[in-house]
Amino acid sequence: MRDVESALDHTGHAHEPLRIHVERVVRQYFAVLGDELPTDLYELILKEIEQPLLSVVLEKTRGNQTKCAQILGLNRGTLRKKLKTYGLM
Repeated sequence: MRDVESALDHTGHAHEPLRIHVERVVRQYFAVLGDELPTDLYELILKEIEQPLLSVVLEKTRGNQTKCAQILGLNRGTLRKKLKTYGLM
């Protein structure tokens, strides 16, 4: 996590913690909705974040699921289940 901020240079907000970026996106989402209230927002956000997270870490580990699971702090079986869910295997 120590270099997350520098990895975000392309956004123009390089020195902000990841949580600030997430907060900004959630606020933008509510702004677009206006007075409409979303349902299942938690699940929606998890799905939007989880798939690219898994994909990038799997790419970084060159498909090594054991290393990917270690990086993510997941059990390898849990990782495999999530990879299948998103069609990443």
